[in-house]
Amino acid sequence: MSVTSWVVLGLSIATVLLLLGAFVATMRQDRRGRSATPPSIESVVVPSPMPAPVSASAQTGADYDDPREIRVGDRVEVHGVRSRVRGALHVSLQGQQWTEFLLDDGSRVARWLTVEVRQGLVSGDPPHLEVLVWTEVPTQGMIPAKSMIIMEGVEFFPVDRGTAAFRSEGDTGHPDRGLLDFADYRAADGRLLSFERVQGAPWTAAYAQPLTPGSIAIVSTGP
Repeated sequence: MSVTSWVVLGLSIATVLLLLGAFVATMRQDRRGRSATPPSIESVVVPSPMPAPVSASAQTGADYDDPREIRVGDRVEVHGVRSRVRGALHVSLQGQQWTEFLLDDGSRVARWLTVEVRQGLVSGDPPHLEVLVWTEVPTQGMIPAKSMIIMEGVEFFPVDRGTAAFRSEGDTGHPDRGLLDFADYRAADGRLLSFERVQGAPWTAAYAQPLTPGSIAIVSTGP
């Protein structure tokens, strides 16, 4: 082979090598570019599931003892004070019903626990459970007037009065059945005062304290 042929062959090989090197460099640069800018991925935020709705009416009897389950002979705890339910008056007035439980905590002060399901004040409002604990106060011969009265320096205004039928259970000091006169009053600060008398007996008076869920517990049942 002549010198000229060797020169042509060498140039051809060099050209092929140069083209191959350029191709490889281009491929490497292309890979680096793609790795530097990865494809964007859309971020999707999945909201946490909302907690199941809780009905307010389900609290009574679920998280708290239901006062409507109280029976004569039970032992209950009201604001930390334990008492035995000595008796009950089941009262009814024109379709409205409530129960008054006589509590015995060992003291000489009589306390009554009223449990009543009251209808809403506005038509369509759901009924609500009202629980009140009554502590007797001396009336000093007072009678419930139809206008404002003053008890221990506080002005009370009439809100309701009437005569209801009752049925007695256990030891209440009242007849098995009879009529009960009542007169309810409210002070400007929300305090309640009620007068009651049974079968024409002298009037008795008591202040009311509303109870909140959890403030009353049934400690034990039965006698």
